[in-house]
Amino acid sequence: MVKRMTGISLIVVALVALLAACGTGPTPTPTEIAEPTEPMEPTEEPTEAPEPTPEVSPTPEATPTEFEPVVGLELVAEGFAAPLALMPSGDGSGRLFVIDQTGQIWIMTPEGEMMDQPFLDVSDRMVELSSGYDERGLLGLAFHPNYTDNGRFYVYYSAPLREEAPADWNHTSHLSEFVASADDPTVADPDSERILMAIDQPQSNHDAGQIAFGPDGYLYVPLGDGGGANDVGTGHTPELGNGQDVSNLLGSILRIDVDGGDPYGVPSDNPFVGDEEGREEIYAYGFRNPYRIAFDAGGNRELFVGDAGQNLWEEVSIVNLGENYGWHIKEGTHCFDPQTPDTSPEECPDTGPMDEPLIDPIIEYQNANAPGGLGLVVVGGNVYRGSAMPAYVGRYIFGDWSTSFQEPDGTLLVATRPETEGEMWTFQELMVATEEDGRLGRYILSFGHDTEQELYLLTSDTAGPSGDTGKVFRIVPPPEDDDGMTDDGTDEDGEAGAVLQSVTVMEQSVMDGSIVVDEVVSDGPGWIVIHADEDGARPAETGHLERLPGGGFGGPLHPVGTHRCLPREPAGST
Repeated sequence: MVKRMTGISLIVVALVALLAACGTGPTPTPTEIAEPTEPMEPTEEPTEAPEPTPEVSPTPEATPTEFEPVVGLELVAEGFAAPLALMPSGDGSGRLFVIDQTGQIWIMTPEGEMMDQPFLDVSDRMVELSSGYDERGLLGLAFHPNYTDNGRFYVYYSAPLREEAPADWNHTSHLSEFVASADDPTVADPDSERILMAIDQPQSNHDAGQIAFGPDGYLYVPLGDGGGANDVGTGHTPELGNGQDVSNLLGSILRIDVDGGDPYGVPSDNPFVGDEEGREEIYAYGFRNPYRIAFDAGGNRELFVGDAGQNLWEEVSIVNLGENYGWHIKEGTHCFDPQTPDTSPEECPDTGPMDEPLIDPIIEYQNANAPGGLGLVVVGGNVYRGSAMPAYVGRYIFGDWSTSFQEPDGTLLVATRPETEGEMWTFQELMVATEEDGRLGRYILSFGHDTEQELYLLTSDTAGPSGDTGKVFRIVPPPEDDDGMTDDGTDEDGEAGAVLQSVTVMEQSVMDGSIVVDEVVSDGPGWIVIHADEDGARPAETGHLERLPGGGFGGPLHPVGTHRCLPREPAGST
């Protein structure tokens, strides 16, 4: 059973990443599946935009201010196998819904208690998952904008391969509508399933994941390129790859109107409406595995998409109607050749097969398959629009799954919009001061939000969807110490805290040279505050460092890039 746990606070720094299967709870009665052929044929007439009913609270608008890259984590629920999404339903009840990859949707009450019985369990309708690692399962949940009145919600999960599919393919993804019970709002009607789309998948990976209603009232559905590697092989379009082939749905983000037809309609301004060469459901394309998507709850309501990279580069993009995001011509901003995935070619086309421009991401980083890479795979997050952490408003909080398959080592990150449009966003690692080495020590699976747009981090201690180590943390400000100082060594005004220990002068070794700082002091367990002047004024930089053998400290420093600090030998030493 999933249990609630409170009163545990952690302070956080990090960089983040992917996914994780068994079954718990009561077994629902499976519905009769009505022979879905391909993704089902939409209504012939494209639909006009519906009137959306926003479910979010008004969000503050603010220009990001100076901030220390530190947050707290408050444990609010545990006992999951692999929690992959958390969200409110928009019905004003204050409840939060958590999906577990193993097939269950759980309800957290406004008081923070987890219901004993799942809201819905589709585990008996899913393909059997691998406990060691799997990208299939219950991957997405979205509540209809008018859920309060109609009780309709949508799930995206991995079902066994249907009879009409090629025999050597792996499984069939279902996008299904369910309805909440008319008699009991704490459970859904398991017999109400209506399958909107049945999408055959050639391999077990690159299933994409989170679905979402946009501010336009339409449902957005991200699909991976079909799996395997390099977008080649069985089920992948020769030469083009599925990412560049708009005649099939794989490697795309779809946009459909769940109110506009049977089983759905297509918005009239989708880019391939009336075009025989492309599928009308496609909104944007050129993706490898856009596992997690999220609309900004404020600002221009932009769509942020984290797209998992191949062997070298991870990326996050702001996705717009009709654009081509490059895969498998490019990986991030770099050229890609499926024959040599470990090397980025110097040259490649800058347009797609229809001479359309290829759109670069707003964030990219080298993954852990390359020397010095940050982590194994990006996990898309959310733009912060809450009120608890004003300095983070407008910043994008995301992560990397882990630096290793064998040991949980996710990284929590935060990115800041550039002042000049068109430039890449800058990003930093967030700090976890309560951990000895400053790392999160868990696999990062996903992010979520509540009605107040406060954000949540979803993690697990295992690489696959098994066990009960899955946890949900609320991302909160760092707690204050008894002396009124926060754990980043500063008070509410950003002034330096009391010096607990002085150490030797440090030399900061960076990729483009060396920087010598004036003084290094420790203001808390594991924390080093570097002062740029002798008066102990506001720290110029902060970092989480470890004591090194023989004295001094070493470790990553922030805010810009990834640096390594080394102690400078005392004068006269040999």
